Amino acid sequence: MIAAATGAGALAAFLRYTLQVPHALHDRPVRMHTSHLKRREVLAGAAALLARAPATLAATSARIVTPGQTEGPFYPLAFPADTDADLVLVKGQAALAMGQITHVSGRVLDHRGEVVGGAMVEIWQCDANGIYNHPRAPGHARHDRGFQGYGRTQVDAIGRYAFRTIRPVAYPGRAPHIHFKVHAPGLGRLTTQLYIAGEPLNATDGVLNAIRDRAARESVIVRLEEASELESGALKGAFDVILSV
Repeated sequence: MIAAATGAGALAAFLRYTLQVPHALHDRPVRMHTSHLKRREVLAGAAALLARAPATLAATSARIVTPGQTEGPFYPLAFPADTDADLVLVKGQAALAMGQITHVSGRVLDHRGEVVGGAMVEIWQCDANGIYNHPRAPGHARHDRGFQGYGRTQVDAIGRYAFRTIRPVAYPGRAPHIHFKVHAPGLGRLTTQLYIAGEPLNATDGVLNAIRDRAARESVIVRLEEASELESGALKGAFDVILSV
């Protein structure tokens, strides 16, 4: 098992969606009326942004090994039919997921800043109502069927991954977060969580604050920015995963 955790990267572009591995808390959120938006248009914009990104992302700041965190009780018991990196658009569903579309991207690196080749990245999170797509999740029957809830992708040649998902929301006892699991061939795996900068509940979230080292704790807190260059009304955030190997 890799003892690792996060470093904040500078890349926040949405890569092409790929799958190469088989296998009511508050008022009801408004479903975004962006179903007319084609994936190719989103991808084209993301590719253009990516072309302007610096070749090296890890050189400008000290690398902090990403801390491991609990998997939690809602990792899928069975994977959904659609497991690609676009959690917002589910095959067979006409409407997009409720919530604010958010592009999360980054790189998987070792503590020296070298690419961890062949790594697979999984994410899972609750929907915009705070409900997981899991049979034991409270309110599961009301889960947004337009939200995939789980996705996975492999890094590219320079260690990059990207997901199109929604901004995570709070539910009782937890600050907004996204679960991450990184599989590094021949090295093991790392499970951690991503949090959102500026969320008041970060101060009292027991899982986040169990990371005693301040720098390590801050490394899993990601600042979201406006991302109209990718699609209207979207956000983006960069999250590099740094392994201890």
